[in-house]
Amino acid sequence: MNLLFSLKQGCPWWIRVGAKIILARFPVPYTVWKHLRLFEHGDMNRPQCAFDTLIEHAQSGAILDGFSLLPRFADNGRQFNVLELGPGDSLFTAIISKVLGASHTWLVDVGPFATKHSDAFIELFDLLRQKGFALPASNSSMLFEDILRDCNAQYLTDGIQSLSQLQAASIDFCFSNAVLEHIPKEDFVQLADELSRILKPGGVCVHRVDFQDHLGGSLNNLRFTDRIWEGLLFRNSGFYTNRIRFGQMKMIFECAGFECSVPRLLRWDRLPISRSKFDSAFSQLTDDDLLIYGCDIVLKRKL
Repeated sequence: MNLLFSLKQGCPWWIRVGAKIILARFPVPYTVWKHLRLFEHGDMNRPQCAFDTLIEHAQSGAILDGFSLLPRFADNGRQFNVLELGPGDSLFTAIISKVLGASHTWLVDVGPFATKHSDAFIELFDLLRQKGFALPASNSSMLFEDILRDCNAQYLTDGIQSLSQLQAASIDFCFSNAVLEHIPKEDFVQLADELSRILKPGGVCVHRVDFQDHLGGSLNNLRFTDRIWEGLLFRNSGFYTNRIRFGQMKMIFECAGFECSVPRLLRWDRLPISRSKFDSAFSQLTDDDLLIYGCDIVLKRKL
């Protein structure tokens, strides 16, 4: 355990790359890696974090009812539908969205990672009770399937292809938390087009994006050629990001028909590694773009 813990605490980035390439090929269930905190799909499995994240994104999208005593979606008397991209280890968004007034919630991921253990839902229900919300469950069942039914929620696990099951102009609010950077590079334009297709006129997407390398919070992923980084060896080893920088990502969304605003932009004071270390595909980017290591981007479909 001490050796594994040191992998995440103070190891050089190149050791992490090598170790994860090796470890990812062991026939070990994801639940074991998660317990060791070596491979995880975000932290939305913590009830308070899941609640705070959804509320913060909804505030960024200006979709909460300003007259309600408790946080609530401003549905204006019509159906209000929510989509979360990349829910990871929990489907807490389905429950939280329901108590906020959502009519239907879709949760889309690339695999069935979410826990089905009742203890996780009990902890969330306790938190919501403490905050004064009426729980959505019509009975005392803590079964995974019953909770989704009571929340009028669907869990789809075929990635971007799952979005094709959603009707055009059906989503009022879409959000993600540190997910967009993991979308495969060749699929990103398709994702942007699908989000534009399914968003209602006046609907909003809010995405928190982390442009760091996920190897220690730097830009070491920009050292590699596209052939190496996009190859299956690196793609399937638990540290892949698409390396789409802020400027390019914003341009893709604009080309898909979105108006983009950026209420939160995080920058380094200086580049964390020398430009001479970058692959030539990135060495020509401006400092202004490379210094951005995170953002919240709000997307509204042009009418």
